[in-house]
Amino acid sequence: MVVSKPELVGQVGAVSSTHWLASSAGMAVLEQGGNAFDAAAAAGFVLQVVEPHSNGLGGDVSIVVHEGASGVTKVVCGQGPTPRAATLDAFRSYGLNQIPGSGMLPACVPGAFGAWLRLLAEFGTLPLAPVMDASIGYAAGGYPLVPDAARAIAVLAPLFAAEWPESGRTYLVDGQAPEAGTKMRNLPLAETMQRILHEAEAASSDRETQIETARAAFYEGFVAETIDAYVRRTDVLDATGRRHRGLLTADDLAAWRAPVEQPAAMRYRDYSVYKPGPWSQGPVFLQQLAILDGMDLSAMPFGGGEYLHTVTEVAKLAMADREGWYGDPDRAPVPIEELLSSGYADTRRELLGQSAATSPQPGTPGGLRSWVPRPEPDLVDPAALDAEWMRQLQSGMPTIVLKATVKAGDTCTVVVADRYGNLAAAVPSGGWLKSSPVIPGLGFPLGTRGQTMWLVDGHPNSLGPGKRPRTTLSPTVVLRDGDPFLAFGTPGGDRQDQWTLETFLAITEFGYDLQEATEVTMFHTDHFPSSFTPRACRPGVVVLEDGGDPDAAEDLRRRGHEVDVVPAFSLGSKVCIAGVDSGRGFVRAAAGPRGRQAYASCR
Repeated sequence: MVVSKPELVGQVGAVSSTHWLASSAGMAVLEQGGNAFDAAAAAGFVLQVVEPHSNGLGGDVSIVVHEGASGVTKVVCGQGPTPRAATLDAFRSYGLNQIPGSGMLPACVPGAFGAWLRLLAEFGTLPLAPVMDASIGYAAGGYPLVPDAARAIAVLAPLFAAEWPESGRTYLVDGQAPEAGTKMRNLPLAETMQRILHEAEAASSDRETQIETARAAFYEGFVAETIDAYVRRTDVLDATGRRHRGLLTADDLAAWRAPVEQPAAMRYRDYSVYKPGPWSQGPVFLQQLAILDGMDLSAMPFGGGEYLHTVTEVAKLAMADREGWYGDPDRAPVPIEELLSSGYADTRRELLGQSAATSPQPGTPGGLRSWVPRPEPDLVDPAALDAEWMRQLQSGMPTIVLKATVKAGDTCTVVVADRYGNLAAAVPSGGWLKSSPVIPGLGFPLGTRGQTMWLVDGHPNSLGPGKRPRTTLSPTVVLRDGDPFLAFGTPGGDRQDQWTLETFLAITEFGYDLQEATEVTMFHTDHFPSSFTPRACRPGVVVLEDGGDPDAAEDLRRRGHEVDVVPAFSLGSKVCIAGVDSGRGFVRAAAGPRGRQAYASCR
């Protein structure tokens, strides 16, 4: 195996993210004396500026943190709930079978800003200015447009010009789509963030008061008022080919605060693994580990047919449970304790065979039963699909979909480890430039996470007012023998907990270093419906990067899998890892090479 670059090792801190400017901003905060949580927030704010095709200030984020001094591990939930007017009857009145993946109807309370502030308030040390300065500087002074963002703007330029004019003013240059590398600015976004910071600093020199003032400015002040006025008055073209107004109000924003929660957790070998709860797909990672814990993976050739088959079949079982059981546990009964129990894992492991399962079903934890809803596509006027930009709006994923198996479902990641044993892992997303129009005066669009919910009665992830949609955002923190060890995450939508599992197993079962583990041959199954409208799936298909074991694909086919071999390093996995080597007193970092954009920094 030829590795593109070394694992980074240092003493002060380690940052890895999906954009080099975000990683640099995080490291600068560590250099100024901030901790891992300050650095993660600074990097997260920068990502909202420099990766507008993948996330934004109106989006969402999931964060897992481990505090070295206290030994506490927590989750900060930045997944905002649906509006209180978002009822099944309301959506049925529009004649819809699915919540559209674009426009205003799927907009939820934007949770990212509140979650970053809650992270700072609970675990950070610095005042707001050093945490927000870099993001404001890039929005005002400019940043280089990355190729994926340029591609998205080029495809959507006619939509921006004709239907979403504020997006045109934000992302087009002299009315034209800019090329990759163009110096881009977003002055309204810079002014929004600067005004929030100014109000916070004018209120007090005390950091806690500043953070609360900033939160109020967004969720109860001028930001919420501007969002409310725009959503109430504006009919927005969306994926249905029609124009709709949204349901989100200022009251919805004012009623929400980012919660700090207990993580979903599992012991695997010598490792304690922590994930967000079942309002995310995070427990899928844990369920896979629980099934694999009864098997001798290290005895299988890494990347060979038996290994790929085993991991794929385990993923299908865990994803079946995700589809059947996961949802907001505050609003629906989710038997997460039973789903993560060793006894339940034993029953699921018994279902594994030497051939591919054709129709794995959700299990029956505690004797309960659930089901996987059937996607029912909405009818769209064929003439509306003549334009490429309209076909792209049919996909609720962030990036422009060139091929279903390649580059789909991208978002962002930032992970940080510091000298104090603190770990932070965050996956920000939502509010991307393809999701909905930029709101005049604010410089950012709203997210569309509501599209992940089902318009059916009685399912854990059914649409309901004030309910968190099940998100794909799934960061991970790992301790080893009780000591801080790893923080990691990746873009990739539904595939996040498959790609990061493959990286984690490379480290824990096969002895790869962090950088080597990000560069292993990736694979995944798309057997179950995507979380994103129109919920496409490819039953029985394993997508496998070329360049690994030459006999593995044929072995999979003999076992009954349909194998789609794609070019080496072509999948959307950009795994970012930071960690602590407690025995040697080092911090470590790595960033996956796919997309040539993720970057790690270490000192």
